[in-house]
Parts: sequence; structure tokens; C-alpha cells
Amino acid sequence: MPITVLIADDQAMVRQGFGALLAAQSDISVVGDAPNGVVAVAEARRLRPDVVLMDVRMPEMNGLEAARTILAAGFDPPVRVLMLTTFDIDDYVYEALRAGASGFLLKDAPAEELVRAVRVVADGQALLAPTVTRRLIDDVTRRRARPVSAPALDTLTPREREVLELVATGMSNAEIATALFVAEQTVKTHVSKVFSKLNLRDRAQAVVLAYESGLVTPG
Repeated sequence: MPITVLIADDQAMVRQGFGALLAAQSDISVVGDAPNGVVAVAEARRLRPDVVLMDVRMPEMNGLEAARTILAAGFDPPVRVLMLTTFDIDDYVYEALRAGASGFLLKDAPAEELVRAVRVVADGQALLAPTVTRRLIDDVTRRRARPVSAPALDTLTPREREVLELVATGMSNAEIATALFVAEQTVKTHVSKVFSKLNLRDRAQAVVLAYESGLVTPG
């Protein structure tokens, strides 16, 4: 089955351009679009797409509020949200990830990055541009002068904590497998257990928790 995508952006040219690019892929189907957050929420409920490409700044309801509403609905299978922004220093980065967005992508990213991002997010993984990751870390450090208590971390085994630390640095499952000298499937199992124990949706939330709790520190 193709990956179904809903595109939410207040600029018609952006919706049309992204739509044409994604529709040209054999494994992706653009099922709808929305000019604002209100319509995006309504269309997400109606269409249940695999991925919503959500512009941050839109009229009537901004992308953050729309993402929160969609993610809070608890659709099964889940509707994943990939935020689109013109500037990597957008103030919504931190809050959107805490709300459960699967990542951020800059609008000026190359076409192949957009296609890859949709596939990655549809697969249940998180995607953050390097500059956005740095912004996220800076935000967590600035907002949390002292680590936040996370008792659930105590439920992790030493290996699971190690895997979480590596996930927080931005490593993929394959990279973690290489670093730990284990099979990639073993890493996937550890990651799944970590997410289950900590009630995390994806890697984006794992990054937030790891830095908030002090498990991982900048630098």
C-alpha cells in the first residue's frame, strides 16, 4: 500500500509543488491538502493519512495547534505529523516535538530530502534536520537549568539506557548496531522496549526526554 499524505500549507503554490513532487513517487499517494490548521484537522480526521506535512505558520489555527489536536486524537493506525518551517529557529520547534510531532523539515530542503522525510516518518521514525536538532538541544538546556526527574528511566536495563543515549545523539538503528557490535534487529528490539517503558511515540520524544532528564548533556 502506498504512503498516504495530507499537505497543509497556507500557500497554494507550496501545496501544489510538494503535491506534484510526492505524487510522482510510486510508493506515495497525496490524498488531500489544506490551507489552514482548521481544515487540516478536519481532513486528517476524514482521510486518516499516514503522514501530514504541516506548515508551522498558518491562519485560523497554526500548525502547532493543529498537530496537537491530530496527535491527541489517538488515531489507530497513528497519523504522523512532519512539521514544515521556513526558519530553523522557529519558536515552535520544542513544543511541537513535545506534542508528538515526528520531526521538522526546512521548506528549502532539497526535493529528495522531502521524499525521504515522508518515508522515514511513515515508517515510525523521527526526522530532524541537523540545525533543528541543535536548536532543540539549546532549547532544552535553556528551559531546564536543572534536570527533570524521570523515574521511568529506572525501569530501563543498562543496555536500554545505552541505546537511549545513542538514539538521543541522532544515531540510526544501523549506526547503533555498529557502535554496540550487535545485530540491527537487536537494536530495534531495544528501541521498542525503551519506547514502551517510557511511553514515547518516537525518536523525537526520546531526544527531548534524554536531554530533559540529564541522561544526555550537550557537548
